[in-house]
Amino acid sequence: MATASVEWIGGQRFVGVDSTRHSVVLSTPDEGVGMKPSELLLVALAACTAVDVVEILRKKRLDLRGLRITVHGEQDTDPPWTFRKIHMHYALHGPDLTLEAVEQAIRLSEGKYCSVAATVRGVAEITYDYEIERV
Repeated sequence: MATASVEWIGGQRFVGVDSTRHSVVLSTPDEGVGMKPSELLLVALAACTAVDVVEILRKKRLDLRGLRITVHGEQDTDPPWTFRKIHMHYALHGPDLTLEAVEQAIRLSEGKYCSVAATVRGVAEITYDYEIERV
């Protein structure tokens, strides 16, 4: 079972701690420090699929030297500002990456392994594209 906690540290600032005792600072934009909770959801989605993609490509013995995922989310204009569309752009770097291997890794992550994507997909449409730079 996953466990996490959030502790208020003053103003509109909070610290979130996960089950492995890693932490992240969260806040409102006015505080000037910490991540917005709603954007932390986008970070969680990107990080979840990044872990999968790196592992899948590693198991294929491909030389992945870099990965950056940029996420754009469209939210409703009224509360609770639900995300309805999320687009993920994968930028991968490696000398022997192939379109087929990258496409398969992303598809497996998005459709089978990423728990965050599986949870969010019921409310938001998730799309993606990718680019490969052979270095």
